[in-house]
Amino acid sequence: MKGNQELQVIGQSAATILGRLYYENGGNSKWLATIVQLVGFPILLPYYLLSVKTYTTTQRDDKITSLRNRALVYIVLGLLLGAACYLYSIGLLYLPVSTLSLICTSQLAFTAFFSYFLNSQKLTPIILNSLFLLTISSTLLAFNNEESNSKTVTKGEYVKGFICTLGASAGFGLLLSLQQLAFRKVLKKQNFSEVMDMIIYMSLVASCVSVVGLFASSEWKTLSNEMESYKLGQVSYVMNLVWTAITWQVFSIGGTGLIFELSSLFSNAISVLGLPVVPLLAVFIFNDKMNGLKVISMILAIWGFISYVYQQYLDGKNLKKSHGIPTTESLDPPEAEGSSGQSNPLKVIQKVVEREPRTTRVLKDCEAPFGKGLPHRYTTYSTRTIRRTIAKTINTPMLNFEPIFE
Repeated sequence: MKGNQELQVIGQSAATILGRLYYENGGNSKWLATIVQLVGFPILLPYYLLSVKTYTTTQRDDKITSLRNRALVYIVLGLLLGAACYLYSIGLLYLPVSTLSLICTSQLAFTAFFSYFLNSQKLTPIILNSLFLLTISSTLLAFNNEESNSKTVTKGEYVKGFICTLGASAGFGLLLSLQQLAFRKVLKKQNFSEVMDMIIYMSLVASCVSVVGLFASSEWKTLSNEMESYKLGQVSYVMNLVWTAITWQVFSIGGTGLIFELSSLFSNAISVLGLPVVPLLAVFIFNDKMNGLKVISMILAIWGFISYVYQQYLDGKNLKKSHGIPTTESLDPPEAEGSSGQSNPLKVIQKVVEREPRTTRVLKDCEAPFGKGLPHRYTTYSTRTIRRTIAKTINTPMLNFEPIFE
């Protein structure tokens, strides 16, 4: 789906700014700030229903995940999501937006770290360089003591906000790695319905936990006074909460599309890419100071992100080579009939189609060797349409390899 990256970046940036605006104008409930990050998930239901036909799959698995295991996955991940969102709300209360966003770039480092242990992700020198840069980027901000514009923040509160934000980044990194593990080991598949079910049920569990926290902490008793004393007025108070909930779900829609079409790691990378946008907006909206330490931190964060993305590019390139698919740097002629099945992309397609024609599995198997993959909507189209799409994917005239399908 086109525009997923834009939805994710815009949603995240707007939600963060609105969240800080809530605190800046008299809001003080950490649990309420947590709830609005989660409670908007019903907005995803129309998107789910409208998009499910686009991503229809004919793939069927012999093993069906038991309801007990499925519920356990949703509950554990939902509890972790709720805890991470609560820590994020504390950080947003005590830290300037620019500082908080730069610390959150460490999420990518935590994701790579946890994926190494849970999903066997290789820690190459480039990934280690990315981890080092992102760690230093966040660590520098521990020495950057500053005050918010509307309220004095003590050194203790700043440290508390820093630790909570770092904990939130670690929580989101662990959550993403556990999601990957759950899709691979428990749910056994990662189609559109599974991705949407996980996001919706996780949000439901996390929302319930946050509501319990709101009442258990007695913060609900102060909400009426908080709304009456809100600097921008009661209507603005309500609209702030509503639009914060909506923009977080816009972020979720963009992330969902990227998770399904590419991977959850790429979705996380785009999320981190959008974080430097927030400090720039905070300079104009909240008059945050961009001192030298923050600028250095931002440069290191961007450098770390580029290193991470470059490694993903190399991995994709090596994956194509392992399947015998020529890269754009050296595209071999398709009519090399004497080559082996491993070096000729036409033979790869032939093996796939001979095994299971006109199914989603054909398209799934083509995704890995061809990098960009094939649009999932073609699962309901004719075999000729699928052939034409494959031809377009490898930049080969359809007539050149039409006979291998017969």
